Amino acid sequence: MPDVLAGNIEDTKLADALSERYLAYALSTIMSRSLPDVRDGLKPVHRRLVYAMHQLRLDPTAGFKKCARVVGDVIGKYHPHGDASVYEALVRLAQEFAARFPLVEGQGNFGNIDGDNAAAMRYTEARLTEVAKALLAGIDDDAVDFRPTYDGEESEPVVLPGGFPNLLANGSAGIAVGMATSIPPHNAGEVCAAAIALVRNPAITTAGLLAHMPGPDFPTGGTIVEEPASILAAYETGRGGFRLRAKWAVEQGRFGTWSIVVTEIPYQVQKSKLIEQIAQLMEEKKLPLLGDVRDESTELVRLVLEPKTRGVEAEVLMASLFRATALESRFPLNMNVLTADRTPRVLGLRDVLRAWLDHRHVVLVRRSKHRLAAIERRLEILDGFIRVYLNLDEVIRIIRSEDEPKPVLMRAFELSDVQAEAILNMRLRSLRKLEEMEIRKEHKGLSKERKDLQTLLNSENLRWDHIAGELEETRRKFGAGPLGDRRSVFAAAGPVIDVTPEALMEREPITVILSDKGWIRAVKGQIADPREIKFKEGDRLRLLVPCETTDRLCLFATNGRAYTLKAGDLPRGRGDGQAVRLLVEMTNEDDVSALFLPREGIRYLLASSGGRGFLVKAEELAAEKRTGRQLLNLRPGEEATVCAAAEGDHVAVIGSNHKLLVFPLDQVPELARGAGVILQKYAGDGALSDVLVFRLADGLSWRQGERTRTETDLRQWLGERAQVGRTPPHGFPKNGKFV
Repeated sequence: MPDVLAGNIEDTKLADALSERYLAYALSTIMSRSLPDVRDGLKPVHRRLVYAMHQLRLDPTAGFKKCARVVGDVIGKYHPHGDASVYEALVRLAQEFAARFPLVEGQGNFGNIDGDNAAAMRYTEARLTEVAKALLAGIDDDAVDFRPTYDGEESEPVVLPGGFPNLLANGSAGIAVGMATSIPPHNAGEVCAAAIALVRNPAITTAGLLAHMPGPDFPTGGTIVEEPASILAAYETGRGGFRLRAKWAVEQGRFGTWSIVVTEIPYQVQKSKLIEQIAQLMEEKKLPLLGDVRDESTELVRLVLEPKTRGVEAEVLMASLFRATALESRFPLNMNVLTADRTPRVLGLRDVLRAWLDHRHVVLVRRSKHRLAAIERRLEILDGFIRVYLNLDEVIRIIRSEDEPKPVLMRAFELSDVQAEAILNMRLRSLRKLEEMEIRKEHKGLSKERKDLQTLLNSENLRWDHIAGELEETRRKFGAGPLGDRRSVFAAAGPVIDVTPEALMEREPITVILSDKGWIRAVKGQIADPREIKFKEGDRLRLLVPCETTDRLCLFATNGRAYTLKAGDLPRGRGDGQAVRLLVEMTNEDDVSALFLPREGIRYLLASSGGRGFLVKAEELAAEKRTGRQLLNLRPGEEATVCAAAEGDHVAVIGSNHKLLVFPLDQVPELARGAGVILQKYAGDGALSDVLVFRLADGLSWRQGERTRTETDLRQWLGERAQVGRTPPHGFPKNGKFV
């Protein structure tokens, strides 16, 4: 025994043995399991399922049979794998939420969109649909090649005739060794329209095809928000992806309340897991705008999303859900298929349609030749029948009198062996006058059909016209009605909505309070009477800034730096608040020069106590760090004293010398940072007191006690930047402040 075993030992390197066996496994996975055929869009297990049901005569008009019977035939005759995997493939072919055009009509529990499994195969029943019937059309007419099954006792088709564009219409997904495929479902009517366009114009571009077939059409609907340029690039190369969102609408309730109702969810997303994901994120406080989620689905999907408050914007709420949950998903496109020569390749849309059309052309030629051969055989028999009816009495005499009538008939009437055999097998009831008329009528009809087939086989243009007619019939049959109407819609992604943590905060009006000693806090709503605000002993009000919790305030300090404060993060309540120096990095020598809400598109005038300044855009005032952003460069002993909105056409400057100067705003440059230019000239230790930007036509206004005074005639104070100016009008405040 050891000697026998020793004789079977081969001296092979482990690396070579592993490489050889793994290559065989990889090829088997690629060719016989994971990649679909470009011609019929089916993998072997699906093709064997459909063919086995065809053999069982489970046509759309026939009765149902138990799925266990179908699975038994498949694994016993064609597909030697486990029954669970085969039944799972059968179930998927019947699920309307999984297959855009189901090939199997199921009876019983075949699962649902929540992810529940189908009932056991001993309980469920199935039969083929009209779509599968179209795929099989011509399989008994020598349209495709057959090969022996795994045990050699049966035969199976290498590929189905494919009268339905199954690869694109139902899509496919699979993972092989070193490669994968992912093809989304499409609308069959649109695919046929694109194929017709390719038949009429073989040089048509991918963009021309997309005019007929704009993109995927998923069984569960949804909204495709991919850019057209990205879709075109994906179909040209065969690689890409599509962004798919749930379909939603706002539903108004009582007393101003509202909710969002989701009626369609992305393809291959299980509804139950989606709800679990949303609930989990709510528990983790990662969806602060969402108050509740309910599943009110019946046969139709209906998810109800309730906002936390009525002040939440629906678009912002959905943007946060799209970003964090499976309400938005991306379906990849990787059209990796087996070509007609059984080679795996990634094809573009045009090549996929071309391969399918070429297969349909081969099927048409083979079916035509098969039919022509059948007609030739039948016409040969009919010719013999006609001769019989012309000499019926003599034929009867020969049959009655001769021991071997067949050779005698062949010699007497110049019949072939096939004709003589058919005559001898005729029934007596056929020997009547009416039968002769029917034979001649059949002969005439078949002769015409033979001529038409010969013409078709001799003209490629006629064959393609015939294929275009078949495509048009398929488009009419499967491209309209409840099954064929488009379910997924296209929409622009819309503007990018801010879904930062600040945007996800509840938006409500607040008032920010800054005290004279640098304490800051926020209170809810607007303050009617500032005198009611309480401060620490010795402190008082400096600034009130009405805003919302989602706003970002700009704090401009005397050190020339701009800081950003998030209004929603400021201390709230009745306390004294928090020192500004604890929120931003300011030294004890620094103080707040201005606190305001920057407005987009507005420029601001920055000025130092030395009388220098420049204009800066609102965007430049933003600073994400606690250290702020240095804008105004100061000289020793200077402070940043002014940060005012530059809305107007002239600048009014007043200094400690009690001189007023007015000059055009366009004399002040716009910078991102720097020391600026001289606004007003001072002698000695003079300094800038205040700056105001205003419209010259409206006049210059300032506070005078409880009243506001306006000076419209400013000719004597008009000048150029960097001049000294003149004494202000009578009644101007002695503190040198406009406000």
